[in-house]
Amino acid sequence: VLECSRRLSGPALSILSVIFLVYALFGRYMPGIFMHRGYNWHRVVTYLTTDIYGIYGTSVKVAATYIVLFIIFGEVMNKCGMGQFFNDFANAIAGGTKGGPAKVAVVASGLLGMINGAAVAVVVTTGSFTIPLMKKSGYEDEFAGAVVATGSVGGQLMPPVMGAAAFIMADTLGMKYNELLLSAIIPAVIYYMGILFQIQMRAEKMGMQGTPKDQLPKMSQVMKEYGHLALPIIFLVYMLFFSGKTVIMAAFYTIVFTIIVAQCRKNTRMTFQDILDAMVASAKSTVSVAIACACVGIIVGSCSITGFALNMANTIISIGGKSLMFTLVFTMITCMILGMGLPSIPSYIITSTIAAPALVQLGIPALVAHMFCFYFAMFANLTPPVALAAFAAAGIAGGSPMKTGWASVKLALAGFILPYMFVYNTDLLLLDTPLAKAIQVAVTAAVGVFLISTAVEGFRFT
Repeated sequence: VLECSRRLSGPALSILSVIFLVYALFGRYMPGIFMHRGYNWHRVVTYLTTDIYGIYGTSVKVAATYIVLFIIFGEVMNKCGMGQFFNDFANAIAGGTKGGPAKVAVVASGLLGMINGAAVAVVVTTGSFTIPLMKKSGYEDEFAGAVVATGSVGGQLMPPVMGAAAFIMADTLGMKYNELLLSAIIPAVIYYMGILFQIQMRAEKMGMQGTPKDQLPKMSQVMKEYGHLALPIIFLVYMLFFSGKTVIMAAFYTIVFTIIVAQCRKNTRMTFQDILDAMVASAKSTVSVAIACACVGIIVGSCSITGFALNMANTIISIGGKSLMFTLVFTMITCMILGMGLPSIPSYIITSTIAAPALVQLGIPALVAHMFCFYFAMFANLTPPVALAAFAAAGIAGGSPMKTGWASVKLALAGFILPYMFVYNTDLLLLDTPLAKAIQVAVTAAVGVFLISTAVEGFRFT
């Protein structure tokens, strides 16, 4: 498992797993709060391979049931030209406005990231054609890279798929998947509003114009050629929220529906070989996710058998004192460090195992605590010194990786503040919230994010 993870996800996750494994074996020699009774090799391996908190835990179960189906859905969508549809659709909507190329990059990255779930893969896919457009329109290398990185990472916060990590959250919390999606909608939309506000203000400040209309695809033409590809997304939302079917059945029917719909036009039609290729690509992608989930099982199992997660929770609370704000800040820092250099799903599992219990102990609802950790686990992809999504974007843009990382943090600033907002006001997550109250909270949050963007860019009318 360790070697497979090293080959598929890089060395970071394997190294972290080995550290936790060594900790489980030799904890009796550790100082202070880290000391535990210590376990022999036989006891640790038995625990990791037979307990539900080990390698064969919740995350592998979810990878083998929900995630594999949504990876197949994503690959089928890719094969029938969904990437081109998203790009043309975004261009038709926003390409002609001020800062148009950057807005197109955000929308296209977000739409693809929502289904794909791998931020770095989305950066490489969409960035290869949106970054050169942004540079050509006058944006500096680092900002162009940051736009694609923040848009791609945000796709995992956006329903209805949320990059697959949401399935693990729903399973862990024992709640319905569609209830989780409803809770995630307002913060995700506001996060993207924050990015778009900053792009708009920067474009105005730099005196930029959008792409000339004669160089943009017409919406009528886009919808004529690819519009039918929006039907599978609508069908998926219907199946998840209104059909009463299980998530597994909803995903299965959506895959079949997508293949049927794709046959409606020649430019999206899939041959039997295309369908076969999509299945092969899905199997390969699922292996990398499942292995990462299995490797995380070593960390989760080590935390469970040693009591490390509980110790960390108590430590975070004791450092934070009685102040909720300090505890949230220390939880955020813990999530950032734990998520550094890791793919998004393992990052969320580790942070929720170690950091979420601290917030739950303070009386914060479990969903809110997990969403707080989830957001900062995702943003570890943007924050230096190890920011995988930002570094990938910097490679395409030809900018400095570190500067691109800091530009990403600045651009995603609203996202760093949002988790604090929904901890202090759970109405943002629509927890037993009347419609009128939900609208009020969403509007005031959007105004706040607008003002943050104004402050960051140092511009409104002048």
